[in-house]
Amino acid sequence: MSTPDTSATDTAEAEPLEVLGELLLVDDDALHALRTARGLEARGFQVTCAGSLAEASTLIEAHAPGFAVLEMRLVDGTGLSLIELLLGRRPDARAVVLTAFGAIASAVPAIRLGAADYLTKPADLDDLTSALLGQTPPAGLVLRPMTADRARWEHIHRVYEFCGRNVSETARRLGLHRRTLQRILAKRAPR
Repeated sequence: MSTPDTSATDTAEAEPLEVLGELLLVDDDALHALRTARGLEARGFQVTCAGSLAEASTLIEAHAPGFAVLEMRLVDGTGLSLIELLLGRRPDARAVVLTAFGAIASAVPAIRLGAADYLTKPADLDDLTSALLGQTPPAGLVLRPMTADRARWEHIHRVYEFCGRNVSETARRLGLHRRTLQRILAKRAPR
């Protein structure tokens, strides 16, 4: 009995039939950026990676891509400033903000600036691809209600953004000690 030849099938799955477009991936977490880039390349994007705001700005000014995945918090600034730069150079571009520190308080400004979507890490690559291409989520999508911990976290971040990201003022308004608030802000969002 002969074994089926899977090399042709593996090659067809590894190489997409069509190129979807150029994509700029901006993330200061090198391991996450590498995994995400490989996944997006397998789905048909030509990916260029940048690890900082300055590097990404230079790449956008040289040649604005049609798609971008932007990390919210970078070492040298916020990825939101790249949305304006990208859309100024290429109005038809689609930018998705991808962050480990997802909050409604930061999602609203991202969408107002022109981001196509706002996803929290770890995001499924299929969801990320759908957001980049403007496809609607599957009909069977089940939304989980927000937990009490998540609601508290969202409220704290909303007040923090309202106070202009001033930790002392936010702590005073929330009745928290400043160091306690700093620890809360440094943590990822509860599920």
